[in-house]
Amino acid sequence: MQIAPGFDSADWKALKLDDPDSPDWAKAVEILETRISGRFIEPVDCLIAADESKPPAQRRFGFAVLAIDCLLVETLEAFRLGLKDTGRESRKTFCHFLTERPLFKVHFTKEQAELFYKHFRCGILHQAEVGSGSKVWSVGPLIQSDGATLTINRTKFHGRLKADFQSYLAELRDPANAQLRKHFRTKMDFVCRH
Repeated sequence: MQIAPGFDSADWKALKLDDPDSPDWAKAVEILETRISGRFIEPVDCLIAADESKPPAQRRFGFAVLAIDCLLVETLEAFRLGLKDTGRESRKTFCHFLTERPLFKVHFTKEQAELFYKHFRCGILHQAEVGSGSKVWSVGPLIQSDGATLTINRTKFHGRLKADFQSYLAELRDPANAQLRKHFRTKMDFVCRH
């Protein structure tokens, strides 16, 4: 089973990761980077690049950008927390990411994270629309709130998500982060279970 471009589950299973200083840790992180970049980051980068030359009012890919980025938020937090799947923990997992990750917690209160989850993550992924008057935009601050609705700058959101992912990869490369590595292995072992 292919788990990332150029890697299959056998590549993961062959890694020797019990020793925190094993050279296989570099390959483990490379597999994750390739998986996440190929499935999430590169497609969104292409959508944003295709839209950027247009005037803001003519940009059309905001929903697709946020749909993919919402999947990525939940995926990254599942890796960080060692969750095999988010199942009934989706809301908690998603909101935890927005309120705990350094690049996001300065922008999202708990209430705003809940609104983002409901209006954007659930709205786009379940109903193919943003809920309750909230909006996707490509200019302005990362988040604007009037209390009951949010306006999210999809370009800034994606940029912060990419930076957070790079930070996570750096953390995984550091042998001192044993618990984070254990959680990463739990999730990747689950991905490669077949």
